[in-house]
Amino acid sequence: MQYDWILFDADETIFRFDAFRGLQTMLAPRGVTFTQDDFDEYQKINKPAWVKYQNGEIDADQLKHGRFVPLATRLNVTPEELQQDFLRAMGEVCEPLPGAKPLLDALKGNVKLGIVTNGFVDLQQVRLEKNGLAQHFDVVVCSEAVGCAKPDARIFEYALTEMGQPNKQRVMMVGDNPRSDILGGMNIGVDTCWLNEANEPVPEGITPTLQVKDLAQLQHHLLAK
Repeated sequence: MQYDWILFDADETIFRFDAFRGLQTMLAPRGVTFTQDDFDEYQKINKPAWVKYQNGEIDADQLKHGRFVPLATRLNVTPEELQQDFLRAMGEVCEPLPGAKPLLDALKGNVKLGIVTNGFVDLQQVRLEKNGLAQHFDVVVCSEAVGCAKPDARIFEYALTEMGQPNKQRVMMVGDNPRSDILGGMNIGVDTCWLNEANEPVPEGITPTLQVKDLAQLQHHLLAK
C-alpha cells in the first residue's frame, strides 16, 4: 500500500447528501409539503452561507441556524428546533455512495482511515453507525469542533495531530470538492484524490494528485499499488 492514511470528506464522498429529501422528511410530521420551489428558496440562503463558513466569515452556529430563519418564522418555531429536526432527518436519509462500503471494507486493516469534514458533529456518528461504518475510521474531524473549515490548513493540522503526525508523503485526502478538499490537502502537502463524478474541468490553481470518476476506480488504484 502506497499510503499509511487515507482521509475522506464525508458529504458526496462517502455519503450522498440529499438535502431536499432530508427537508421533506423533516417537515412531513409537521404537515408541511416541501416543494422544489421551497428548496430553491432555501438554497438561496444555504449555499452562500456555506461559502461564508468555508471562508471563515461566519461560524457553525450562524450557518446552522441562520439558514432556517425564514422557514422558522413561517412555521412559528425556532431555527434551533429546525436544525435539530434536520440533522435527525439527514441521519435517516443519508446513504453511502455506490462503492463506498466495498472500498472502506477493502481498505480496513490495510491502511488507517479518517474523515475530515465541514459537516456537523451531530450527524457524523449517527450515519456512520446507521450504515455500519463507525468502526472503519480511526479519526473523525469536524470543522465545527475545530473552529475552522476546509480548505484552512488548521483543520488538517489538527487532524494530523490526532493521527500522531504521520509522514505526510504517506497520506492522501479524498474528496468531491476541489476548492475545499483538494486545495486543503494541497495546503498541507499531502496527496489528493478528486472524486469527479461529473467530469468537471480542474479549477485554476488546483492540481489533484489523482482524479477518479467513482469510488470503485479509487479502490482499484489504491489496491493495485
